[in-house]
Amino acid sequence: MDKDPVQTSVTANAGTPSPQTAWRYGASLAVMAAAAGLGSFAALQQGVSIAAPTATATAVAPAAAAAPAALSVRGLPDFADLVQAAGPAVVYIETSVKAPSRSARRGQQAAPFGGGNDPMMDEFFRRFFGDAFPAMPRGAQPEADTAPNAGSGRMLPQGSGSGFILSTDGVVMTNAHVVDGADEVTVKLTDKRQFKAKVLGKDERTDIAVLKIDAQGLPALRTGDVNKLRVGEWVIAIGAPFGLENTVTAGIVSAKQRDTGQFVRFIQTDVAVNPGNSGGPLINMRGEVVGVNSQILSGSGGYMGVSLSIPIDEAMKVAEQLRATGSVQRGFLGVNIGDVDDAAAEALKLPKGEGAAITRVLPKSPADKAGLQAGDIVLKFNGEKIEGSRDLQRRASTTKPGEKSDLTILRSGKTLGITITTGSEKDIERLSKADERSKTTELMRLGLKLSALDAGQLRELSVPGGVKVDAATGAAAAAGLQAGDILLELANTPVQSLAQVQALAATLPAKSMVSVLYRRGNWTMRSGMRVGG
Repeated sequence: MDKDPVQTSVTANAGTPSPQTAWRYGASLAVMAAAAGLGSFAALQQGVSIAAPTATATAVAPAAAAAPAALSVRGLPDFADLVQAAGPAVVYIETSVKAPSRSARRGQQAAPFGGGNDPMMDEFFRRFFGDAFPAMPRGAQPEADTAPNAGSGRMLPQGSGSGFILSTDGVVMTNAHVVDGADEVTVKLTDKRQFKAKVLGKDERTDIAVLKIDAQGLPALRTGDVNKLRVGEWVIAIGAPFGLENTVTAGIVSAKQRDTGQFVRFIQTDVAVNPGNSGGPLINMRGEVVGVNSQILSGSGGYMGVSLSIPIDEAMKVAEQLRATGSVQRGFLGVNIGDVDDAAAEALKLPKGEGAAITRVLPKSPADKAGLQAGDIVLKFNGEKIEGSRDLQRRASTTKPGEKSDLTILRSGKTLGITITTGSEKDIERLSKADERSKTTELMRLGLKLSALDAGQLRELSVPGGVKVDAATGAAAAAGLQAGDILLELANTPVQSLAQVQALAATLPAKSMVSVLYRRGNWTMRSGMRVGG
């Protein structure tokens, strides 16, 4: 074995011991690497170029053979300067709650896990086990606590986490779950100063919160461009896992736009993140924040190699609204949507997994006013491709109420452009209640009680439109209609919705005879109906 493995060029030959032999006899990593045809471990650390092994079993390659290709290996990065520059802008956050009165505590039992008074364990079980274990109410004390001043306004530890300074005047970003339910939030800087923080706002859907401390001239982190972040790129996390402040861990970006079924698509890394890291920054090698550390995927509750961070561009959109108004207003289209399955994609000649299918349009919603219809496939939103229903939901929600957006849709095999003015999520409840009332209608003069069919039911029945007959009396019963029939046409007009049928029925002259087309099982029948007075 060479004394200076840094300069080793390895050529495989019959006299080289196998990796197993090298390990068995306790040889150095350099020898093991040479045996595997990888060059020395020290060479990898130094970032030198290593000659690739030849396939021949002889000690010397033939003179006529082509020179072996060089494998260029970059050295491992040194994070010291990066940490020195970025570290002072990372903060430690502790939260507290007011102690309840003794009467409020009466009858409460200590939970076997968590407990509310151990910040690290409390966050551990709350964040990673959710509701799997019972938890003592926040701030509650065991019944045995009979201190004379119990409940007299004192504060009890609730949890802890991390955060980072966004601006020199004391604006701090963290996770919403770090400060959720807290009566008091304390921010600790690396220079040992402590400040009581005001929560400017928090958004549970994206898990982002913005705090403000009374300080000036603070070190602040720059935000980076997530679009330029590459899979395989080195990143670091700085935070306080288990309360160990200013802990640095490093790894690479494992994936971008990782969809876990939640509101945001995460940056996935293999950076070690544990309870207490929540809210801390994910930093690239240029010292820019590219994500907010939020979750891990784990079968044990602890770090197992998969960490998830909220992309900083998404976090900043939320932070801007929280700083301005204390809450987040999201756009609302007013549609029920689903994914385009493989069979539908093939029939529509679409790439698999592309687009969001509109299954229902809420009456009087922005989508209804823009002319969207059940059965439309949304392909693009403001020029960006829609990959599925969650993608459309996220993009629509990032628009502000009153903002115009351009949609590209597929309808009946044709591509169309539609402009929609986004509504407010505050309208959802009002329109939904009105829609519930509109899902059924009773046409007394026809003797019909009808209910709406969604896109899935229409597709299952293989009909382009129609409404369900819930009850038939009077004129409808005389015409032969029964409960369970599907009304397809009224007065030679194809049925599209309950509102359309109701409007059409109002125009029919009294005592007139009109044609009705309806479906019963696999049979389609036509009959005449005498309109009542």
